[in-house]
Amino acid sequence: MPKRLHYGTTAKILHWLVVALLVTQYSIGWLMPNIKRGMNPGLAMTLHISIGTLILALILARLAWRLTHPVAPESSLAPWQRLTSEAVHWLLYVLVLATTLSGWLFASARGWTIAWFYIIPLPMLTAGNPQLLHTIDGWHQDCEWALLTLIGLHFALVHSLYYRDGVMRRMLPRVLAT
Repeated sequence: MPKRLHYGTTAKILHWLVVALLVTQYSIGWLMPNIKRGMNPGLAMTLHISIGTLILALILARLAWRLTHPVAPESSLAPWQRLTSEAVHWLLYVLVLATTLSGWLFASARGWTIAWFYIIPLPMLTAGNPQLLHTIDGWHQDCEWALLTLIGLHFALVHSLYYRDGVMRRMLPRVLAT
């Protein structure tokens, strides 16, 4: 399958939907109350988990799209930069998947029943298991911080300041990229 030179509309839409939902997700996560023993999920937690499962579905769709519609790396990059760029992009996929799945496992281990945006009951991945809570919560928090750090480094330091490779122009809708 030949690689395209630019990201298509579907890739851009999936990318920016995930970005917007991650901004929303981090905002809700930082603003919601601390989780305490015996606590039932309220509005913030229900939204946080609902958005997390939506991010999970979108990142899986984005991953499938990327595998079936590859885009050639920026030709102006040195070989080591192309390799690094690919590695960072794959690590971003892994971290988004790990973050969303660990959050879902955390809610499951608490024994919560959550309806996706108060509409459809979500399947829980484990029965209530208090022994898993501490470990999974640690994984979720580690993944959150690793993802946030990698996103910041990926965009701010690498693409904008170091490479100046125009990746934003390649990912923005054509109207905004000109």
